[in-house]
Amino acid sequence: MEKKRLTYKDAGVDIEAGDALVDRIKPFAKKTFGENVLAGIGGFGAGYLLPEGYKKPVLVSGTDGVGTKLKVAQMAGIHDTIGIDLVAMCVNDILTVGAKPLFFLDYFATGKLSVDIAADVVKGIAKGCEIAGCALIGGETAEMPDFYPEGEYDLAGFVVGIVDRDRYITGEKIEVGDKIIGIASSGIHSNGYSLVRKLFFDILGLSVDDVVEKLRGKVSETLLTPTKIYVKPILELISKVNVKGLAHITGGGISGNLVRILPEGKKAAVKEGSWEVLPIFNFIRENGNVPEEEMFKTFNMGIGMCVVVSPENVVKAVSVLENAGEKVFVIGEIIDGEKKVEIV
Repeated sequence: MEKKRLTYKDAGVDIEAGDALVDRIKPFAKKTFGENVLAGIGGFGAGYLLPEGYKKPVLVSGTDGVGTKLKVAQMAGIHDTIGIDLVAMCVNDILTVGAKPLFFLDYFATGKLSVDIAADVVKGIAKGCEIAGCALIGGETAEMPDFYPEGEYDLAGFVVGIVDRDRYITGEKIEVGDKIIGIASSGIHSNGYSLVRKLFFDILGLSVDDVVEKLRGKVSETLLTPTKIYVKPILELISKVNVKGLAHITGGGISGNLVRILPEGKKAAVKEGSWEVLPIFNFIRENGNVPEEEMFKTFNMGIGMCVVVSPENVVKAVSVLENAGEKVFVIGEIIDGEKKVEIV
């Protein structure tokens, strides 16, 4: 009896589907290209010509994922916004030193490739890159049978940005009396979703399609609101105001992230109630009986980025950010003391 011929497709990997995906996503990626992109999607490597105008250019890189928010996207069958989260988590991080993102690459891994789902994900990534003003120049799609459950996928992203050495923001010049400005978040962003999923789906027994009156919409709409991308307003601010420090508020909350930019001997006093806490956080706190300290340690609580400026620059900084369409609040100041953040 003739033995059956074994192919890679029989083992679960469809190379033709991968090729079809590349063809599908090329138009999305190409929309993000500028004159500096030398080679993009489809090759073995992507080239990017560094822009001119920098005296001592410093390249800044960052990488991240979106955690178990992916599970919510997969439960809801909504895949075209999670890519915005991926870009946001990376570009907002490198933004804290004043870096302008130049280019982005993604990694998409799944057990069995669905071209439609993967294309939706990359469409969102391209949209995030457009918002951030950077190019999506490459990525990797990995089909790994038996490694991921059916219908699930994982995402990671990588960004490279640039800033002049003389304009690199470290936080070392932060001093007593400086003010802390908080820029509003769009929602939960991409942290705390293990707690969120346990509350919504296990404890409360909700589905992604349920409508919650207090949240003014479907569960999926609230939980999949994309992470805010702060690149353009912050770069505008930096060009007009002397910014001493920037903190992206992710896992660990305001306290866990603002402390990372403080010099030794400086304490940040953040005044609770000085900004608008979004309805989703009140819902989580009340329905999950989550302690206040746990809320502030797990979530951004309505503040997605903190900016530290001198007192004389507060009015101008607020004006620049508001003119850029951001909702901002003066939420605290720098005082003498042990290097830490206190919510007072």
